[in-house]
Amino acid sequence: MKKLVIGILAHVDAGKTTLSESMLYLSGKIGKLGRVDKGDAFLDTYDLERSRGITIFSKQAMLEIEDTQMTLLDTPGHVDFSAEMERTLQVLDYAILVISGADGVQGHTKTLWRLLEMYEIPVFLFINKMDQNGTDKEKLLKELKQQLDDGCIEFGQVRTEDFFDQLAMCDEGMLEAYLEFGQVENGQITMAIRDRKVFPCYFGSALKLYGVDQFMEGIAKYAMIPAYPDEFGAKIFKIARDEQGNRLTYMKITGGKLKVKDVLTNGMWEEKVNQLRIYSGPKFEAVNELGAGSVGAVIGLSKTRPGEGLGIEEASAAPVLEPVLSYQILLPMGCDPREMLPKLRQIEEEEPELHIVWDEGLQEIQAQIMGEVQIEILQSLIKTRFGVEVAFDSGRIVYKETITNTVEGVGHFEPLRHYAEVHLLLEPGEPESGLEFGLNCSEDILAKSWQRLILTHLEEKKHKGVLTGAAITDMKISLISGRAHNKHTEGGDFREATYRAVRQGLKEAKSILLEPYYSFQLELPEKMVGRAMTDIEKMYGTCEISQTNGEMAILIGSAAVITMRNYQKEVIAYTKGLGRLFCSLKGYEPCHNAEEVIKGIGYDSERDIINPTGSVFCAHGSGFLVDWDKVKDYMHVEGYLQKRENSPSVLSPNKETYVEESFISLEEIDHIINSTFYSNQGKKSTWKKRKTARDSYYAPSPRTNIQRETREKYLLVDGYNIIHVWPELKEHIDDNMDGARMKLLDILSNYQGIRKCQIIVVFDAYRVEGHNEEIIDYHNIHMVYTKEAQTADQYIEKFAHSNRNKYDITVATSDGLQQIIIRGAGCALLSARDLKADIEEANNSLNQAYQEMKGKNRNYLIDTLSSEAKQQMDKIAEENDKHKE
Repeated sequence: MKKLVIGILAHVDAGKTTLSESMLYLSGKIGKLGRVDKGDAFLDTYDLERSRGITIFSKQAMLEIEDTQMTLLDTPGHVDFSAEMERTLQVLDYAILVISGADGVQGHTKTLWRLLEMYEIPVFLFINKMDQNGTDKEKLLKELKQQLDDGCIEFGQVRTEDFFDQLAMCDEGMLEAYLEFGQVENGQITMAIRDRKVFPCYFGSALKLYGVDQFMEGIAKYAMIPAYPDEFGAKIFKIARDEQGNRLTYMKITGGKLKVKDVLTNGMWEEKVNQLRIYSGPKFEAVNELGAGSVGAVIGLSKTRPGEGLGIEEASAAPVLEPVLSYQILLPMGCDPREMLPKLRQIEEEEPELHIVWDEGLQEIQAQIMGEVQIEILQSLIKTRFGVEVAFDSGRIVYKETITNTVEGVGHFEPLRHYAEVHLLLEPGEPESGLEFGLNCSEDILAKSWQRLILTHLEEKKHKGVLTGAAITDMKISLISGRAHNKHTEGGDFREATYRAVRQGLKEAKSILLEPYYSFQLELPEKMVGRAMTDIEKMYGTCEISQTNGEMAILIGSAAVITMRNYQKEVIAYTKGLGRLFCSLKGYEPCHNAEEVIKGIGYDSERDIINPTGSVFCAHGSGFLVDWDKVKDYMHVEGYLQKRENSPSVLSPNKETYVEESFISLEEIDHIINSTFYSNQGKKSTWKKRKTARDSYYAPSPRTNIQRETREKYLLVDGYNIIHVWPELKEHIDDNMDGARMKLLDILSNYQGIRKCQIIVVFDAYRVEGHNEEIIDYHNIHMVYTKEAQTADQYIEKFAHSNRNKYDITVATSDGLQQIIIRGAGCALLSARDLKADIEEANNSLNQAYQEMKGKNRNYLIDTLSSEAKQQMDKIAEENDKHKE
């Protein structure tokens, strides 16, 4: 049998549950028509639903129409339960949108329409309550076309010329068919409905069964049965519990089959299916197998969550409709909040939008709620399940934060024996786009496994803004760079670095506070329009007159939730019950009184120890904290976004290459090289492992000495790296970088005079916009300032790679990653400490020789002359002797 999953949606009181009841009755599924007002509707299975006369939880019912087995999913209509409705949309093939003929298109109806468009769900419309006086089909149809879509066409009419005319205007293919044949085939109409070009409209009365038969026949005739792949896939849309407390995972099978005792996994957990159920109202049938297109409940899964995808199915995005009010849950005396919290987590599994939070600082439980009706339902639910009567405070608005400019956030986590650095690009997103995470980092910079881990850490946390501590939204966060340590990096290190990178970037960015806004439709007597418009202006809202008929007028517009929160009561009061206000969540916009709100909340981002803005670096074997505004002075990886901080004539120091010199030892470098580069060489290989980095420089073999004598010696020094490590230079960094730089050059000039090698000192100038590579001779050594976008690391690596066969090259640096690269290129290494020791040894040797010479009490000019000069002096002396004779 063909399978079809259809959801039924409506604004509250449009008659949605009554239509479901009528369809079940006419299909023979139930033998008696229930009524919402009498509390005996088939799908209102909960006591709360029967007493309130509203649908709170989505339910399913099975019915057959001709040769099609239809799974009908009834969703909540009240705006307070919109998230429950939206989760159901993820598994629908088609939707039925019920509209009250007495009320027309209401505010929440438009919200539902936008959601159906976003989820790309084809729609059949049933305009209900057409038996009531004053309903006008033509007027309603015109309203549907104007406020929803021009493709809304009445399908209850005979296939007239006007009917085909309207269809032809919706699609070129149908236009060509109509012009050629004078009509449009059913197959073309079916395709147009599936592609959301046509929206069939049927008029009737669900309560009196008027037009419902024709509506059901239209669905069977024009709905296209989806094709499913053979490979298993499933989409989870709901978590619930039965009367015995069993956890039910509702899912739609979107490919293959699911059987009892099958093992399901999402890559992080793995659990076995113990039972499969197909529900219809309060009753269920236990089955051994669910095929593609079926909707059922699974018992045995404890870690699933709504929106999750299994098999070939991807996870869904977070619901668009979300709570905008936060409340404290007030527990009765003697009730331990820490014992109550796990119980509330069970309800949160079923209603994820509640966002149950334990605030450690305030020592209170908080929940996010859509409105007062949901509060009442939640109170009843907690009392029924756990026997605890809770209350709620007056509530507060849920604010959000975003940024208006692009920044680079840097997070570093390096306590002793740990290491991770993360660079993130934070970019403003479109309004209502939420958070988007991406990867834009080369695997040459950071391994794919680390990149995926960082992405996981970005997605797993609700990141706080820095203005009020509210959640951030409407931005894209991309991983652009980072660094791991071959020995000391653990997964948790990247979690810390990632969180800190987000916060550091937010501190640098221009943040703005967002608040929720309502879209509203206000119906009231025309003579009271002036009063209403004045009220809305005071609410910092905007409005316009949509229509008027001489007696009643309709205002549409938007205003902040906090200002319009209780306006419904005022409308009823000053219109003496004639006015009606319909509100739906429009989204988040810049806060109208941001400074007042920020001051009132009093959030200090730099004192939030759970969400730190600074980073942890390591020096002298211990970690130290660096404030957010100094992190980029210490970061180890070059920045992705570099702004001009100095003029071209003033070179900025490369503090990015600062690495504590105990970062990696020479023995560790050789271990890495020998375990990678030489790992595949067998015992019979003619290749031999090279000496250690220390031996190759300090204790060369005789053969190495001969080889070195035939090649010119070069010493390349990473200037700023050495400055940041040598204590006598490091102390001048903040107040006199030029002085530290000149002092280093003088030290190396003296050293060159002793060692007689070519010395190149390389300084970063890559931050200087438009800077070209600059080579300057300073006394007897060479000084290089790199070009824009080229670091000292890159210059040294390039020189070493290009000249390793020509010169005898040694590199002086304490950058661990650079040491590995240089060592792999076959060059010798000196750490900053070793270079300092060698310079001191050379100076001591020179001083000792001078003292020895001074001790001989000889101070002859000829002793200081070269051999050629001495020979010349001897010739002069001989000539003088001959002249005397």
